[in-house]
Amino acid sequence: MPFLELRNVSKRFGDNTVIDSLNLAIPKGELVTLLGPSGCGKTTVLRLVAGLERPNEGQIFIDGENVTHLSIQKRDICMVFQSYALFPHMTLGENIGYGLKMLGVSGAQIRQRVSEAMELVDLAGYENRFVDQISGGQQQRVALARALILKPKVLLFDEPLSNLDANLRRSMRDKIRELQTRFNITSLYVTHDQSEAFAVSDTVLVMNKGRIMQMGAPQTLYRQPVSRFMAGFMGEANFFPACVSGDSVDVLGYRLPRPENLASTQQGECLLGVRPEAISLRHEGAESQRCAVRQVVYMGPQYEVTVEWQGQPVLLQISATQMPPAAGETFFLIIHEWGTFALT
Repeated sequence: MPFLELRNVSKRFGDNTVIDSLNLAIPKGELVTLLGPSGCGKTTVLRLVAGLERPNEGQIFIDGENVTHLSIQKRDICMVFQSYALFPHMTLGENIGYGLKMLGVSGAQIRQRVSEAMELVDLAGYENRFVDQISGGQQQRVALARALILKPKVLLFDEPLSNLDANLRRSMRDKIRELQTRFNITSLYVTHDQSEAFAVSDTVLVMNKGRIMQMGAPQTLYRQPVSRFMAGFMGEANFFPACVSGDSVDVLGYRLPRPENLASTQQGECLLGVRPEAISLRHEGAESQRCAVRQVVYMGPQYEVTVEWQGQPVLLQISATQMPPAAGETFFLIIHEWGTFALT
């Protein structure tokens, strides 16, 4: 049984259909991330689940209860906002305990639970500080503690790390994942950052124009995309015309084993995608593999190398620990089957 479920949910603003007959079922305790380009509808889905928007069609269920027409206060959900939404005139302890106070919990219980929540997010002893006395990363941890202290059925995250620098994003995404897993809270997470989605998620759902393009484990979306949109959205990819015959595929005279995502009955023409990290260069090979280096760009942990092969540019990545090739050099290109996928 799904714990959070959207059934045929549509949302329109005037003549603009933002969500189009969306179906989504999330098991209890799982964290699902909505990923997609700007304007794809992912934040609207979050707002529909929260009760901040109402669907034009369809139903929303939480723990088997139809909450489509319930207010946000009656849904037993909490949201962690991009802007943190903390009260500047309150101490951190008062911010975290605010929800409990509204529920009529006694002062002694609030103080105890606030202390426990602050310890969870590594802010023990900060109860009497104010928002302007702590960093952005600490503010986000306060917002997380404020949500966790209520022990909601569903936890929603709206671009929670977008205002933090790269190092803080990394530590905060680890903290979010740790606490979400520890408390087994069903969670829906919205981000535009692919690496962030991969790091925190059990499942990633990619949206475009109000529809689900593909949903699955991060590794599946990257290694086995179902469309060219998905292949390009999940990372860099090279595309080659190919022909499938038996257990192999011919790519411009280069034969490779049949990609795993290709149906066993599929024969004939297809488009072969190859991730840049699945291509390497050798000093020897067949004439069909010969290529010429056109550009080398240093990117920190790796070099991005563009070669010309069979009249078309091909992007590959080489670890920065290796000696990079030089523009104008000739090599033989090797395609590793683990980084290939077919689109039909």
